[in-house]
Amino acid sequence: MAVVEEQSSIKGGEFLIRETEASQIFIPEEFTEEQQMIAETCRDFLRTEVHPRLDEIDAAKSPELMASLMDKAGELGLLGTAVPEEFGGFGMNFNTSMLVAESLGTGHSFSVAQSAHTGIGTLPIVYYGDEEQKAKFLPKLATGEWKAAYCLTEPDSGSDANSAKTKAILTEDGKHYVLNGQKMWITNGGFADLFIVFAKIEENGETDKNLSAFLVEKTFGGITMNEPEKKLGIKGSDTRQVFFNDCQVPVENLLSSRGNGFKIAVNILNIGRIKLGVAVLGGAKGSLDQAVQYANERKQFGISIGRFGAIKHKLGEMATRIYASETACYRAGQNIDDAIADLQAGGMSEADAKLKGVEQFAIECAITKVHGSEVLDYVVDEGVQIYGGMGYSADAPMERAYRDSRINRIFEGTNEINRLLIVDMLLKRAMKGQLDLMGPAQAVSKEIMSIPDFGADESEALFSKEKKVLQNLKKAALMIAGAAVQKFMMKLSHEQEILMDVADMIIEIYVAESALLRVEKLMDTKGEDAVALQRDMALVYLHDAVDKINSAGRSAITSFAEGDELRVMLMGLKRFTKIDPINLKDARRRIADAMLAENKYIF
Repeated sequence: MAVVEEQSSIKGGEFLIRETEASQIFIPEEFTEEQQMIAETCRDFLRTEVHPRLDEIDAAKSPELMASLMDKAGELGLLGTAVPEEFGGFGMNFNTSMLVAESLGTGHSFSVAQSAHTGIGTLPIVYYGDEEQKAKFLPKLATGEWKAAYCLTEPDSGSDANSAKTKAILTEDGKHYVLNGQKMWITNGGFADLFIVFAKIEENGETDKNLSAFLVEKTFGGITMNEPEKKLGIKGSDTRQVFFNDCQVPVENLLSSRGNGFKIAVNILNIGRIKLGVAVLGGAKGSLDQAVQYANERKQFGISIGRFGAIKHKLGEMATRIYASETACYRAGQNIDDAIADLQAGGMSEADAKLKGVEQFAIECAITKVHGSEVLDYVVDEGVQIYGGMGYSADAPMERAYRDSRINRIFEGTNEINRLLIVDMLLKRAMKGQLDLMGPAQAVSKEIMSIPDFGADESEALFSKEKKVLQNLKKAALMIAGAAVQKFMMKLSHEQEILMDVADMIIEIYVAESALLRVEKLMDTKGEDAVALQRDMALVYLHDAVDKINSAGRSAITSFAEGDELRVMLMGLKRFTKIDPINLKDARRRIADAMLAENKYIF
């Protein structure tokens, strides 16, 4: 089924039907010295300006504190990473901007404010603004002179964003749109100078089907807001309800074209998803550092708790999941950079190429968002457990990390919506002929009716057995997805439980494959002995993934198959989720011991 991809780049979603070579993926070890210096600048800023003031930030007594931190970040250039150089930014490529997001990931509420400003608050203008809009707004946003907020969500429109009720009506003289409506959960609302507002234009009593986007300056008037929301976590981020009451917006402040707002929102969300997926891993690494340090310091029964197997299991698993998720993020990030370069070489403008490049890998963006946010949740949960009673105390760092983590499974589209999107986008691309899923799926359906090949794999190539496992896992996902499509046809969208199971299988396949390819690439350059621990992590993750895929597959199959079909599909699933056992306990212990020796996450 799997065909080795010979081209320089691979299409989004194609990992499910093609075998990628290790040489074709980017790994974090390949970041240049300059990129590493940028990352260190970000971490230094957090250490000096943010970490000492986390309690003060979370107290949220005034929005001025966060605004002043944003000013300082702007002075260092941390707000202009994705803004083109001609407008006062650095114009960094996609993967470098991902590295910046990760490096700022331990900033808690500050990270939320910064990412909202630089991402959803700035990128719509970078990608959709006309030259006048870019020249007017981007230099101010890049320096932090102006702060931005993004106003999409409303009380009755969350995941269904295009159902928003905020209206925009053109004045009789044709010079202004008058905005009326309510937005909620608006990050940076209390100190924003510019609001990117999504509304539906109403004309002659008829309301547009799709949203439009407007650049609304605070000075326009007609803007009021509630006090900051009281939240479970990210307490220091300024989150408001914002009201627009006869707010007059000049027609030249319409962003892009009429009715293009929903497309803007969707495309910017794609970027936000993968950026969140990597940013949370910065937070996860910080929490793992703290867990390792506490495991070394805390003594029970006369020894450090880090010497106990139960704690080593947790530390080893935390590191493994971070390592694998990080690899998936930067693999996808480089795919996006490569796609952008190819599109520009074909004559597409830089802004259009960046949007199209991200759109091509929207499936991977959703995968990394879901996986990264759930890795962070796992890490901070186990971090609290390692701290024991102290983990529940507000005087210890895990309490804040635990609370702040939870929002990431809701931000940028809930993880449930993203899981549904992963499968939906794959199937739509297949229906459009952009991705040949049906051919491989039909081949798998024939294979499960044949006698299994019990012959040993004679290949001596590196990770040949593990790659065979991955090929089989892909077959399992294709088998179930293909059968579900045949069973439900156009009604499959109503079978969300099945779609969620299939999405879980696809997520695990992509992440497990990414980790294995990273280690293979490292072995080619450093040798097997130098990356023995990384090999442990890749194999631990793969074995865990096999178990998860088997469980999700069984759940999906038993949701729709009966009789002989059920029996055959379960046999096929069993065949496709086999893996030779290894001693996972010892592997996790080796990973944990290495971190305990260095007193931090070292990978």
